[in-house]
Amino acid sequence: MRPICAIFLATVVVQARSSPRQASGSANLLTDLNTISQYWGQISPYVDNPEDYFHVVDIGLPSGCQVEKVHLLQRHANRFPTSGVDDGANDERFASKVLNFTKASSSKFTGPLAFLNSYRYQMAEGYLTGLGAASEFMAGVTFWNRYGRTLYNASVGQLAYNASFSNGTARPKPVLRTTSQSRIYNSEINWALGFFGPSLDIVPNPNITNASTPFNLVIIPEGGVENNTLASYDSCINDNDDVIGYIGDSDLYAYIPKYLKNATARMQQYAPKNFTFTTNDTYAMQSICAYEDGYLGMSDFCYLFTQVEWESFENTLDLVYYFDYAYGNPTGRAQGIGYVQELFARLQHQYITSSNSSVNYTIDNNAAQFPLNQAFYADFSHDDIIISVLTALSIDYFHNPPTLTQVPPDPNRPFILSKLTPFGGRLVTEVIGCTSANPTAVSGHRPQYYPSQYGYNAANATHKFVRMRVNNGILPLNTIRGGACEGRTDGMCAMDKFMQSQANADKLANYQYACFANYTVTNPTSGRDYDGTISA
Repeated sequence: MRPICAIFLATVVVQARSSPRQASGSANLLTDLNTISQYWGQISPYVDNPEDYFHVVDIGLPSGCQVEKVHLLQRHANRFPTSGVDDGANDERFASKVLNFTKASSSKFTGPLAFLNSYRYQMAEGYLTGLGAASEFMAGVTFWNRYGRTLYNASVGQLAYNASFSNGTARPKPVLRTTSQSRIYNSEINWALGFFGPSLDIVPNPNITNASTPFNLVIIPEGGVENNTLASYDSCINDNDDVIGYIGDSDLYAYIPKYLKNATARMQQYAPKNFTFTTNDTYAMQSICAYEDGYLGMSDFCYLFTQVEWESFENTLDLVYYFDYAYGNPTGRAQGIGYVQELFARLQHQYITSSNSSVNYTIDNNAAQFPLNQAFYADFSHDDIIISVLTALSIDYFHNPPTLTQVPPDPNRPFILSKLTPFGGRLVTEVIGCTSANPTAVSGHRPQYYPSQYGYNAANATHKFVRMRVNNGILPLNTIRGGACEGRTDGMCAMDKFMQSQANADKLANYQYACFANYTVTNPTSGRDYDGTISA
C-alpha cells in the first residue's frame, strides 16, 4: 500500500484463526486473539482460505489433468505501519498524545487502560518484521510442497528445489521479480530461502549471494514515477491525487464515528479528567493492536473491543481498498492492468515490446528478465496490486461494495480484505493440462504427490485450462463478466475462453485517461460505483 471493571468484563470465545465467520453476538468484549485477528483486514496474519471459500462447488483436480505452470503474485508479510494518515501516522499521533500526557501529568489511567501509564510505542515505519520474514519463509516452503514437487517431479524425500537435473547438469535459473522497496525485497529473500532451501542442503550452504543462488532476480525500482506493474501507483499519477487517490480513506473517516462512539465513551471512563479520547484515538488503539501483534506477538490494546467493533474495524479497511483500488475508484482497473498484460504475455509465450500501461517494456522484452517458459513465475508485490488485478480481470464476484453505513457489516459480504490480502497474501494462477477438452469435475480435494497420479500424461494433455486461487481459495472464474468462462463448477476455464474473457480488459482500464487526464471526483463519500474506470 502507498505511503487503531465491570464494563470491561468479557467472555472468552475459543475459535481458530481459520474458523468461519460468526454472526455478531453479545456486547461483551472479545479476549481471544484467534477470533480478534480475523478482523484486521490487510494487516491480518496469513491464514489459508478453504478451497471452496469463494463458493466454487468442486475443488478437486479432474482425472487426466495436472498443474503444468504456476504464476504467483505474492504480497509481503507482516510489516510495521506505513506513514499513511489513517495508518501509522494516526497510530504515532495517538501514542505521542499518551506519552506527552503521562510525562507532564501525575494523573493516571485506570482499570484496563492502566498500561497506558507506562506505554511506549515500539514500531518504526514500513519495514518487514521478524514474524513477517518467518511467514514469507513458510510461504516459500508451502509453494514448494504444493507446486514445486509436481512441477519438478521431485524425488522421494526431496525437501526443496534442486538446482540440478537428475543427471547432475544445472537447470536454467528461474527468474524472480521484486520491487526495490525494503519490505518487498526482504519478503522475496525469505520466500526464496523457503522454496529453494539452501539451509536444507545435505552440505549446508549459507551463501545466498547472486552468484550462488539457484535463481536470478529482477529488481524493479519503486518510489518514483517509473513504470512498475508490481507498484503501479507510482506511474498512475491520478492515484496520488488528494481526492481521486483517497476516496476510500475519506469513507474510512466517515465510518469511524458510526461504530466507535460507544467504545470511545468506554475508554473515557478510565482516562484522567484532562485527557480526552476522540474516535480517531480509539481507532488508533485498534490499529496498534493489529500491528503490535504482527511485531511483538502481543498487545494490551487487543482486548478492549467487542466483536461488533472489530467487525466494523475491518469494514473501514475494506472501504479503503475497495474505493481506492477496486471498482470504487476510477483508477482501479488501470492499477491492475499492467500485471494482467504480463500474465497474458507469459500465457501466450510473448514478449512485451511496447507499453500503454504500467508495464516497463524494457524489462519485458527479453528472455533474461522476462522468460517465457518457466515452470513457475514469482512476483513480489503489494496488497493493493492484488485487489486491482482482480478488478482488471472483471471477476464480478467481488463487485459488491462494502457498506458505508451498516454497523456491523454483513459477515457474508464477498469483499472481505482479510480473505483477499492479509499479510503474505497471494494470487496464484495455475495452468492445467488435461487429456480431455471437458474433464469431469471432482468434488473433493485431491492431494498431489507426483505428476501422473491421476492419469495425467504430458504427451497427450493437449487441452489447457486456467484456474486461479487467492490464499488457496479457488476463484469463481465463471463470474468473469461476459460469460466466456461459464459452464464449469470447479473454477477452471479453458485457456482460449480465458483469453476471450479478457479481450476488452485494456479498453475497460482506459489507463492513459484514468491515470493522467484532468478530471475531478465530486462527493467522494457517495459510494459511487466507477466500475474501476473512467472515460472522457
